[in-house]
Amino acid sequence: MAASTSLWSPLRQPAFRGWWLCGAVFFIGNGMQGMAAAWRMVELTGSSFLAALVQTAVFLPMFILALPSGVLADTTDRRRLISAALLVQALACALLAVLTLAGVNSPLGMLLLVFACGCCIAVLTPAWNSAVVDPVPREELPQAITAISIAYNAARAVGPTLAGLIFARWGPGWVFAITVLSTLVMWYSVQRWPPRPPLPSRLPAERLWGGTLSGLRFAWHSRLVLAQLVRVTVFGGAGSALWALLPVIAQRQLGTGAEGFGLLMGCMGTGAIAVGFVLGPLRARVGLEALVNAGSLVFAAAMLVAALSQTHALVYGAMVLGGAAWMASMSTFNTATQASAPPWVRSRAVAMHMVAALGAFALGSALWGAVSDLVGLSPTLIAAAVTLVASLALARPLPLRIGGVHEVTQATTPWHELFIESEPGPEDGPIAVEIRYQIRPGTDAAFLDQIAHLKAPRRRDGATFWRVYKDLGASSRYVERFIVESWAGYLHQRARATVADQTLEATVRAFLAPGETAEMSHFIAER
Repeated sequence: MAASTSLWSPLRQPAFRGWWLCGAVFFIGNGMQGMAAAWRMVELTGSSFLAALVQTAVFLPMFILALPSGVLADTTDRRRLISAALLVQALACALLAVLTLAGVNSPLGMLLLVFACGCCIAVLTPAWNSAVVDPVPREELPQAITAISIAYNAARAVGPTLAGLIFARWGPGWVFAITVLSTLVMWYSVQRWPPRPPLPSRLPAERLWGGTLSGLRFAWHSRLVLAQLVRVTVFGGAGSALWALLPVIAQRQLGTGAEGFGLLMGCMGTGAIAVGFVLGPLRARVGLEALVNAGSLVFAAAMLVAALSQTHALVYGAMVLGGAAWMASMSTFNTATQASAPPWVRSRAVAMHMVAALGAFALGSALWGAVSDLVGLSPTLIAAAVTLVASLALARPLPLRIGGVHEVTQATTPWHELFIESEPGPEDGPIAVEIRYQIRPGTDAAFLDQIAHLKAPRRRDGATFWRVYKDLGASSRYVERFIVESWAGYLHQRARATVADQTLEATVRAFLAPGETAEMSHFIAER
């Protein structure tokens, strides 16, 4: 029981512990930069929209670049990818610091440099998130993800609070300078504990565009992952209102300065840290769905308090509970997504989670900021809270579940079963595959019901077309036919089959008539 719920179990792994500690420093630096940039924008312009747009500049790159970055993380050297992104980010942060200290930064220039840093984070995050849990056994994966979430949310508490103090005493330029140092700490961890290199494979390497389409196809045809992505999109989009409007809440609702804004952020981070220590046992006790639903209700209540109250203690207390609710829900979404993806697409699953959560966060921040400028702070937060509560209706059609081990373990595929005379080139195709079944008489309806379950894994792993045909010239004879865009795509599709897929295929073949076998043929398009 301790191995499955103890937060400290993954931290016993030296590589994970080192990445986790250096990652926490990196998160703190980014939290400091986000707070300083947002508050500096309020000072320069006084606009709710432009202050919220800082959050958009931070997170919009996730929406644009995360999925291609996930493909690169799945198919290239993750150490080189992460290191290059960190060095570019350090340069952008250094330029932001120099311009600010010189007093020549403008709102547009600041947004562009924050956006550049966001692009670097988008490039490195899928690779970092998948590499950091490599040393951790699968049964400890939820606790590892929770530990990472605690580090991230601790940064939300420490980073903005520390930034508020430094901002008030020495100005934003020194905040940005500290961000440079935190980025270099992260770079050191990658050199000290390099990620696992890509495993050697006889398969042709996936190209960027093809790998992107493979990741999208997987998500669309995986019921587990699709449900998680839709749910986190709605939660992140509605909940972004509170995060984006915190500087406005501090200035207009509570009448505080940079220190008060940092304290609001710190309260939310404190709540997130506190719930992280009990999240594993809590999730095991109440289940994913109940935890996310409770988190949505508590976060909506926190937004209502921020919208309607000017009592400092009450708002700060609501932010603590809101941070706890945000952490519980987002960590649960993240755990469910990563644990439901097989190794070949795990970085892309992380990337799609980022696209869904942070893309919705970025676009939602801009939307709620614009709405706040039009109708006011309180009506905007109330509308966001109502939207979040309404999203609970998604639990019925899109329930949350963590995939079983057999659903993510790739099966061993014997290559000699291809039975082809000569192998085509990797890009040759499309390839049509036919599997013929002569089933027992009288089992047609049950056979069709069972084979229909093969459509999702065939399409999920690479097929662009799938269908079952009945032979009009032979009783109880059926042909399963699917098409893959290229020979390389077909080889990848075969390699992606899981133990659960093999079990499903065995169930389908159990309908074969005595003495019959499933006959497979491969065809390549000529015209």
